[in-house]
Parts: sequence; C-alpha cells; structure tokens
Amino acid sequence: MLFGILAAALFGISVPLSKLLLSDVDPVLLAGLLYLGAGASLGLVLLGRRVIQSAESEARLEKGDLPWLVGAVIAGGVAGPILLLLGLRLTPAATASLLLNFEVVATGLIALAFFREPVGLRTWGAIAAVAAGGALLSLDPSANWGVSFGALAVVGACLAWGIDNNLTGRISLRDPKRIVAIKGLCAGLFSLLLATVLGRPWPELSRVLYALLLGAVSYGASIALFVQSLRRVGAARTGALFGMAPFVGVGLSLIIFRDTAAWTFYVALSLMILAGFIVARERHVHQHVHSDLIHTHAHQHDDEHHAHAHPEDMSAGTGHVHEHVHEGLVHSHPHKPDPHHRHEHP
Repeated sequence: MLFGILAAALFGISVPLSKLLLSDVDPVLLAGLLYLGAGASLGLVLLGRRVIQSAESEARLEKGDLPWLVGAVIAGGVAGPILLLLGLRLTPAATASLLLNFEVVATGLIALAFFREPVGLRTWGAIAAVAAGGALLSLDPSANWGVSFGALAVVGACLAWGIDNNLTGRISLRDPKRIVAIKGLCAGLFSLLLATVLGRPWPELSRVLYALLLGAVSYGASIALFVQSLRRVGAARTGALFGMAPFVGVGLSLIIFRDTAAWTFYVALSLMILAGFIVARERHVHQHVHSDLIHTHAHQHDDEHHAHAHPEDMSAGTGHVHEHVHEGLVHSHPHKPDPHHRHEHP
C-alpha cells in the first residue's frame, strides 16, 4: 500500500502547482511539458541503471504488451492531462483537486465491467461515497445549480485515467520505469506537437524548466510508484489508494490560493474522507485456486508462488527476473486482485 500512498502524495501537489503555471502557459502545451519531464527523467534513470547493472532486474516489455501501452498513452498521457488542465483553468484548485477522487469511481467501474476484477462491498461503498461527492462538486451554485464545465472537464480527465489505470494494470509486471519513460516521452511529444499545430505560444524558459521539473516529480516518480502498486494490489484498490492525492492537493491549494469554499465542498470532502477510511479497512480472504502459469517478471522467493528451481548459472537471490512456472495451488490467505490473483469469485 505504501507505493500507492506515495504515488498519491506526489501527484496531489501537481494540481495547485500546475494552477500557478496556467496563467502563463497554455493547457495543451503545459500537458506536453509535464509528461515530457516525466518521460525524460525516467529515461535518464534507465540509462543510469544500464551503466551500473549488468543484469536486468525488471521484465522487459514484449510485443503483446503494445496494445495496452498504446491505449494507456492515448488515454492517460494525452487526453487525461489536457482535460485536467483545461478544467483547472475554469475551476478553483481545491475543487479540482477534490474532484480527482472521481478517478476511483472510473477505475473501479471499468475494472469490474471490462476486466472482471472483483469489487467487494467495502470498495463499492467507497466508490458510492466518491461518486456522491463528485456530483456535488460538479454543481455550480452561482449558476442556479447548473453544471460547471470546468468540473466536467476534470471528471473527463478522471475517466481517461480510469481507462489508463486498467490498461496499465495489464502490463504492471513489466518494468515500471520503462513504461513511464515510453509513456511520458510519447505523450509529451504528441501534446507539444499538437500545441504547435494549434499555434499556442511558448512561455519563457524559466516556466518551461519549472513545468519539466514538476512533471518529473509529480508524474514521473508518481506513475512509477503507481505501477508498482498496481502489480501488488490491483487496479481498483490502487485507484482507491490514489484517492489520497486530492486531499494533498486540497490542503496545498487552500494554503496557496486561500480559496473560500462553498458548503458543498465540505460535504464532498467528508464523503471522500469516509471513502478513504472504508478502503483502508478492507480485508479480502478466502480459499482460491491458482492454475498453472508461465510468465516473466521481477520476483523474490518469499512466497509459495515462487518456490521454483533455477538453472545452474542463475542465482536465486533478491530482485531477479526470468521466465518461471507457477504450479497449480489451492490455498487461503489475505490478498488483492493483483496479477497473481485474478480469479473468479463465488
């Protein structure tokens, strides 16, 4: 769970800090700079790792992973950040931050509808609380309770990231740094090209460097940690843990902008805090069946699934990667719908 919490905190600071940039930088251009910073920073980490390490410590991407990666780049790398920044321009930073909790709803519903990931009563309760809070925040009291277009854009970003989370979950056993580097560079360059075609003006160099640095921390490091969480606890639970990000953004937004929030904001805040509490107390345990499985990913020999023999020239040490066999197994223990526990439920 620690990876999901850290990922949430780093992403949470991006909303108020991006809001400061939007006065000088076009949303499409800023989206490109943020993701380019993420991709470039992880690319440098990969280069450094190649120089230091002689053996691979993470599984490489394979040809069959390409459709999932392309979908994640389009949904989460291009559409998501552009929609968020367009909405952030029209919405107070604290409100936009809190609306990001709607990503929990999108991730969970998509995980259930398209990938048959089990969602228990507690998770449904958290999703319902977040949905109710998001609906409140999408209403605009100043416009006779009409719908805020800025809020709708942020909700659209959450939907795009919900798709991204589930697609990335399909390849979460691959090297997370490589995933983020490819995703960041491809999405960043595409958005920058789009901004150029649309004739968006470039800001001064200091703003460009600020955006690249923010992208490296709030998107690069955050997404790498997010992928680590996906491989451990699954898309729906990771999405729920990531629901902490908006609260970090809310706190920082109120400090920076000193926004005066309506009563709907505080009701939504209470509902989303309740959702976080529900998810934190979730415990899922039952007898389940593991079928025979052959695959490749980084692993340790610290559980029943990885008690396998090695070739004579390979050590069974910590942090190694190779193709291995998971033999069929029936047992009971607390678990999440991670890549090793995508089984049917009664």
